Amino acid sequence: MVFSSILFLYVFLPVFIIVYHLVGVRLKNYVILVASIFFYAWGAPKFIFLVILSLSVNFYVVRQLYQKQQNRKLFLLISVLINLGLLGYFKYANFFIDNVNFALASLSLNTIHWVKVALPIGISFFTFQSLTYTIDVYRKVHKPLDKLTDYLLYILMFPQLIAGPIVRFNTIADDISDRKRNETIDNKLLGVYRFVIGLSKKILIANVLGEQVDAIYSMPLENIDTGFAWLAVVAYSFQIYFDFSGYSDMAIGLGKIIGFKFPENFDNPYVSGSITEFWHRWHITLGQFMKYYLYIPLGGNRVATQRRLYFNLIVVFILSGFWHGASWNFVIWGAWHGLFLVLDRIFLKKILDSSATIVRTIFTYIVVLVGWVFFRIENITDAFFYLKKMFSFDFSNTLSVFDNEFYVTLILGFIFSFITLTNFGRKLESRVYTSNLKVPGHSIYLVLSLLLLLLCSAYITTTGFNPFIYFRF
Repeated sequence: MVFSSILFLYVFLPVFIIVYHLVGVRLKNYVILVASIFFYAWGAPKFIFLVILSLSVNFYVVRQLYQKQQNRKLFLLISVLINLGLLGYFKYANFFIDNVNFALASLSLNTIHWVKVALPIGISFFTFQSLTYTIDVYRKVHKPLDKLTDYLLYILMFPQLIAGPIVRFNTIADDISDRKRNETIDNKLLGVYRFVIGLSKKILIANVLGEQVDAIYSMPLENIDTGFAWLAVVAYSFQIYFDFSGYSDMAIGLGKIIGFKFPENFDNPYVSGSITEFWHRWHITLGQFMKYYLYIPLGGNRVATQRRLYFNLIVVFILSGFWHGASWNFVIWGAWHGLFLVLDRIFLKKILDSSATIVRTIFTYIVVLVGWVFFRIENITDAFFYLKKMFSFDFSNTLSVFDNEFYVTLILGFIFSFITLTNFGRKLESRVYTSNLKVPGHSIYLVLSLLLLLLCSAYITTTGFNPFIYFRF
């Protein structure tokens, strides 16, 4: 079940919101938990019991970690192994076996017979959240939750269960037991507006672009010229941005409706003037997780040599790429970004900072686009083919095969991605995402939200194309 489906919008969500607001305060968390289990089971019924069992075991291991001071590292290790063990098996077992078999076959040896492992949806996201719980308790940043049901609620909460944002335990722990200060009418209305904004980004921009992106990447390679190669990756850059940031907006909005303050996940990443800045604006919660739970433990900036600093950066981003998917193309994507983070540290950022805004923005965007080629195309040979075509200046084929809806949406994606480079754009964004509305303002936003919801609903019912890119991670 996805947020942008008629089933979710007009059945699951209304029933959940009505029940949630009818029950007393003591039952609200149970309503969220039951709804979340149902939500997950709808898409992955075979895995829900395994997920609940593994989380239950982890809850009691972390409790022992907190209570048994003399064996804290042992319980930390057990908890980390539980979480990473499940992630490793379900997400990476196929990858490693396939690579071992490739090596064996190249040596004319017998390969390993293996039944492909199915991937539970959202496992990368809820594994990371479970790790933040373990590590925050170990570091004594916050005490563990008292009830198993509260822990299950933290991990399985349906608004951010499948594709984030990654909510660090210490940032939300207190809200699980008491969120009265957040459950205001203003917050609930702002949550509705934020949800509809995210839905509109997803349905009206990402889906329109995504359908044509898929069409280009499914074309025979001999039909691809420079124009097609650039059109595909630029459209994909807007598709993945509005798809993922749209989902994050919807998750944040749903959180507001039920009294939770989820962290922001995007901040106009394509206006960045360097790859360093890009990673302060793109998938912010993943960057923070990698910083606090991997980069700093590796030594972070406080290392004896610059080489060790560069090593830390490369390792973090290779692992970040591998987290996205069990495939070499994601490893290359992570290494590509890690390389430019190192180059920023050595010399590049000084050059970019001294350049005109438009120059550093274009340069950074092109670097990001090259990375997106590897992110989108799993076959490495095909990815390099597209990169070669991008810079071969071969415009032998026509681009008139797409309709006006695609080109208009592409232009809108460009405008909304880069508009905050202007003063007008920054003011407009501040107005759209405002948190300070009076009654007349709420009236206008409610009407606009209703109109956008109806428009999105009409689009959903007329097309079968409605994927979420990050659901497969």
